[in-house]
Amino acid sequence: MSKYRNLLIGSALAAMAASPALAEKLGLGRPALPEEIAAWNLDIHPDGTGLPVGSGSVEDGEAVFVENCAVCHGEFAEGSGNWPKLAGGEGTLADKDPLKTVGSYWPYLSTVYDYVRRSMPFGAAQTMSDDDVYAITAYILYSNYLVEDDFVLSNENFLDVEMPNADGFIVDDRDTAEAHFWTEPCMENCKEGEVKITMRAAVLDVTPEEEGAEEAAAEEAPAEAAAPAEEAKAEEPAEEPVVAAAALDTELVKKGEKVFKKCKACHQVGEGAANKTGPMLNGVVGGPIGAVEGFKYSKGMAELGEAGETWNEENLTAFLTKPKSFIKKTKMGFAGLKKEDDIKAVAEYLKSVSQ
Repeated sequence: MSKYRNLLIGSALAAMAASPALAEKLGLGRPALPEEIAAWNLDIHPDGTGLPVGSGSVEDGEAVFVENCAVCHGEFAEGSGNWPKLAGGEGTLADKDPLKTVGSYWPYLSTVYDYVRRSMPFGAAQTMSDDDVYAITAYILYSNYLVEDDFVLSNENFLDVEMPNADGFIVDDRDTAEAHFWTEPCMENCKEGEVKITMRAAVLDVTPEEEGAEEAAAEEAPAEAAAPAEEAKAEEPAEEPVVAAAALDTELVKKGEKVFKKCKACHQVGEGAANKTGPMLNGVVGGPIGAVEGFKYSKGMAELGEAGETWNEENLTAFLTKPKSFIKKTKMGFAGLKKEDDIKAVAEYLKSVSQ
């Protein structure tokens, strides 16, 4: 009941704020002071109306984000547990299960600033300065590869930022475009005689049923599984990669696979691996730095690749130990692996997916 009581009270207060005469008539409260209204009037419009004066850099935003937001949204805005992802999802809106993030879906940057300023961090809303909100917004943009690592967001350049899905929405004009469909609804005696059910929705394919689908899948599964097994058996004698695999420390690879779980939030390996918050890492060991197709690297990483640097043992170890010391302003927000054994294990595991 408290929810509905609050709604009623809120409606009454809104009415009285709009009409001081009504408040006086009811004998409740007093007209709100301009500074009181301003304290609640936090909305930021897409055209920039309502933006406070201030600025914040990507670099500062990373520190503020890690301190205030990472517990729910991950250090790289990749999401944590069931909390929402803020980065990624580019090109997925037409998929069956699209990933809607700030970079892939949100049409206005003003929504990001407005929401962070009004509601975040969780449990301590409106405790951050305007500059910190600018910084966090800049870091979220950077996490979606929409700005560079040296970008500084301010009220002056706010509208210069182009959101990828800005043209993905249309104005709701149904009140005019569909007005000719509107008629007064018939609320009684709509049909003469007895009403009969003549068709089921499933038959009309409105809610299609797939009876027998599971049985069919079960029948097909053995046949599909048998073919690869037979092929594998036939090809087994001719397998050549066994020689390369022998050069690996299998126990170290297994350990490295476990440690690599820390990296899976951003990096994929193996069959079907794709770029996520970070590049996929198939073939990374021995390969050129900053060369994974389709991934946008930081300036520092790209420059090392252009200089001919490769992911040899020395470079890989240095990067895994402390990424930010190896490459200035890297997009890799991970602090690094502390244990030498873990570093060797991850390097061996990456070597196993690079052969």
